Amino acid sequence: MKTIPVNELKTLLGRTLPPRVIDVRTPAEFEAIHVPEAQLTPLDTLDCASILAEREKSGDVSPIAILCHSGGRAKQAAKKFAAAGFQDCLVVEGGTQAWADEGYPVVRGERRVLPLDRQLQIVIGLLVLTGVLLSQFLNSAWIWLSGFVGCGMIFAGLSGICLMRSLIAKMPWNQGGAKSAGTCCGI
Repeated sequence: MKTIPVNELKTLLGRTLPPRVIDVRTPAEFEAIHVPEAQLTPLDTLDCASILAEREKSGDVSPIAILCHSGGRAKQAAKKFAAAGFQDCLVVEGGTQAWADEGYPVVRGERRVLPLDRQLQIVIGLLVLTGVLLSQFLNSAWIWLSGFVGCGMIFAGLSGICLMRSLIAKMPWNQGGAKSAGTCCGI
């Protein structure tokens, strides 16, 4: 897996054989803002075998540039491609956020959604705080809620698998389109 800065991606997109750009964020994040050349393929539904079979069938030899909000999910996607036998992935450092910060063109939707990592931080914080408060005012056994969340975060850090993030990514407000209109996280 090779990482590249957004200015290098911009240069590569101007070449005769540009990379295929895959955005692995949620549909709602993609709908809010994305790189014009990017194709949405959420990390939780990424099927590397299908993408590679399609590339082989079409004779596509260009590299695949992967981006997300800031880079974490793109690295996970590159690992999935490597496990499927494809090594020519370019992880875009800083992701869509860095692309927009450089002033490069983006496609913006009307809705705004909090990035998945910020949604995850809010949920984890609320669960830990709830466990502490319930243990203080209701029953001391509630402290195990905070302990359980802490163990989940340790597991996520060691394994790279965050079940809570996967669950939050499947929430209606992260799916984009009409079904998510008016939800709590559309900003």
